[in-house]
Amino acid sequence: MESHGPGVSRVFLLAFCVAGIWAAYITQGILQETVSTKKFGPDGKRFEHLAFLNLAQNVVCLVWSLIMIKLWSRSSSDGAPWWTYWSASITNTIGPAMGIEALKYISYPAQVLAKSSKMIPVMLMGALVYGIKYTLPEYVCTFLVAGGVSAFALSKTSSKTISKLAHPNAPLGYGLCFLNLAFDGFTNATQDSISARYPKTSAWDIMLGMNLWGTIYNIIYMFGWPHGSGFEAVAFCKEHPEAAWDIFVYCLCGAVGQNFIFLTISRFGSLANTTITTTRKFVSIVVSSVVSGNPLSAKQWGSVITVFGGLSYQIYLKWRKLQKKRKSM
Repeated sequence: MESHGPGVSRVFLLAFCVAGIWAAYITQGILQETVSTKKFGPDGKRFEHLAFLNLAQNVVCLVWSLIMIKLWSRSSSDGAPWWTYWSASITNTIGPAMGIEALKYISYPAQVLAKSSKMIPVMLMGALVYGIKYTLPEYVCTFLVAGGVSAFALSKTSSKTISKLAHPNAPLGYGLCFLNLAFDGFTNATQDSISARYPKTSAWDIMLGMNLWGTIYNIIYMFGWPHGSGFEAVAFCKEHPEAAWDIFVYCLCGAVGQNFIFLTISRFGSLANTTITTTRKFVSIVVSSVVSGNPLSAKQWGSVITVFGGLSYQIYLKWRKLQKKRKSM
């Protein structure tokens, strides 16, 4: 892991970051699964308007980033203007909406596993469009991840898990997840471009700009016409306060999780953050299987281990490359 100096305090800080990221995002995952699969009230209604979660998340993160900027961030006139985020926010609005919508068609563990294969479209795009040459170990990582996700998708899902889904449809669910990854790729590339053009832009500035535009886009999409789905979502939350509370805590977990991710990257580097978030995804699948009652077969567990084996190998390759770079300096 990237380090800036030894010390017991750094060990405790790292443990604090791990606990914060795990607690925030594992709880968020449980709530995401709950909202998408639970039948609320005596009439047993499902919350169908999952895109509303993105709007709620945008609003909470927008307010959170404003608070953080006022409390901690040193504002700079050289930071990126708010209007520069408009294009990245389009894909950042559509992509996550597709990822959440996929939970109507596939289980939460399947969604997490599919979204963990982000390296596949990145490498395909790099090789086919930009002519980037990758090493054999990097292709091995991709093969393990792709093979694990494919094997999981082809494995038989338990009837108990299928019964919880609103509209079981594996091809559609996995397709939405991979479209989510494609949109995320554009979002990340655009954010990197903004950071390169405006180096003094803070993480909170990016969070503010992205969520400002995301809020605008989602409000137009959900409330832009008389019978927009946003009105139905609000009516559902009024009728079922339990669902409204779950959504609020879900959004709060996302904001708190972002806070811990920024802290981890600033103090320990991106490699440490990647390791923590990758292991968190594996733990999320385990928690979902045990707590939420999504039993996985032996073949599916084998697929999960294969995927995270490939991701762990990728992290090791990044660490080794970092060590070589340090020695050459």
